[in-house]
Amino acid sequence: MSEEFNRLRVLWPDHLGLARGKYVPAKLAANGVRHCTGLWALGYDRQMTPDTPGSHWNDGLPDLTASYDLDAIRPGWEPGTKVVVADLSDHDGPVEVSPRGALRRAIADWQALGLNPHVGMEFEAYLFTPDGRGGWTPLDTPGAYVYGTGPAVDPLGLLDAIWEACDAAAIPLESVNSEYDTPQFEFTLRYSDALRAADEGFLFKVLAREVAHRFGLLMTFMGKPMTDRGGSGLHFNISLQDLDAKNVINDAATEDGISLMAKQMVAGMLSHHQALAGVCAPTVNAYKRLRPASLSGYWANWGHDHRGATVRIPPERGTGARLEHRLSDGAAVVHSALAAVLQAARLGCVNKSEVGPEETGNGMDTIDATVGVPANLAAALNALEADTELVAALGPQLVAQHLAVKRAEWERFQSATTDWELREYLPFL
Repeated sequence: MSEEFNRLRVLWPDHLGLARGKYVPAKLAANGVRHCTGLWALGYDRQMTPDTPGSHWNDGLPDLTASYDLDAIRPGWEPGTKVVVADLSDHDGPVEVSPRGALRRAIADWQALGLNPHVGMEFEAYLFTPDGRGGWTPLDTPGAYVYGTGPAVDPLGLLDAIWEACDAAAIPLESVNSEYDTPQFEFTLRYSDALRAADEGFLFKVLAREVAHRFGLLMTFMGKPMTDRGGSGLHFNISLQDLDAKNVINDAATEDGISLMAKQMVAGMLSHHQALAGVCAPTVNAYKRLRPASLSGYWANWGHDHRGATVRIPPERGTGARLEHRLSDGAAVVHSALAAVLQAARLGCVNKSEVGPEETGNGMDTIDATVGVPANLAAALNALEADTELVAALGPQLVAQHLAVKRAEWERFQSATTDWELREYLPFL
């Protein structure tokens, strides 16, 4: 095996958005790797929720297998290392709680209609530096401004290093710029077929955080890491191609150039809006970002080139026509969130749903929409569970596993004394 490929990094997305995996010697790349099923019961605190679906809690926590085609191995960003994103199976067959498996099912459901979904992604993230006390503080970028580039917004050259790593790893980074708040940045990945796009979005997050670590920095994709600054979103730009590779979002015969099918997709996304929050905004923190007048995907609304709408129809037509879904934040599991949005859109087509009027308010102090996301993670999980049509489409086992782990997460939050409580009350009470 050549010097530039002496080991393989096998990765796959778990239910928390973490990149699980192993390094293996290149000469053993064909063997696949195994992991314990008990990880499906894990929370961020490393505690396990008993009897979580997929964990085989009562079966002795056996192995699952991460397997892949050798031709799916791709360049990596570490010396001598290539990367592959694996599929998962256990003694029952394909792992039903696998986020990548859920996306495969969503793609197959669209393909059964003769259509192939294509997706481009936009990520936003903040940079932090050690504060000298064991914590983190925002990186100081005093010359930064929105749509900024160069040393004023990136004094350490981190963005250059991320771009170089993406080039090495064949991850199609299409644009980079500073965002409205500091030190926040936006990264856009070029569109591809839905599975490849999700894999590349997943790998990009791993790559970007690891490059930042080499600089001594922390890059976070949390939805709202700071109270006094804007949130960070994950936007899915979705198009569909028929068997002739024609983009069916586009329809030159309509007044706005957007097809009836596209409008039905919008209707599906909006009719399942509250349930989608349970997957696309899967943390306690996410609901600090999802507020009215935040241009964040709070409202169940749509509009032409309207950033105050959850479903924005960008101005491009023809091959560039697409629907931009703006609800998710970067803490979402890329594969699961995309699967849920694709399934909601598909249900809109299957049910021939009719979309309501487009948003005419400015999204800030005026708004037409009346339905927003649930108030918090617990309410969003309840909305997801109650949406039986979306649950059936996304996968009952995956949703049950998600609900179990995330409700345990909510309970930990509910019982925790927060820094805010200490600052607000401790001096006086």
